[in-house]
Amino acid sequence: MNDSTVTLPWLVIRQDDNGNRYRVGRYATRAEAQKIVDSLGDRGHKQLYWVERIGQNAGA
Repeated sequence: MNDSTVTLPWLVIRQDDNGNRYRVGRYATRAEAQKIVDSLGDRGHKQLYWVERIGQNAGA
């Protein structure tokens, strides 16, 4: 497998106080993405962080 075939379907999203959303990173597993969310929360960041799967909101 080369780098072009790696699938990273899990996103960590951050929402700031103004409602703007930003992608923090992409990850191979939900568990990996959740670790990032947990570590950011543990640092005392006041923004909202969560995990989404690419395409989960398609058509919404």
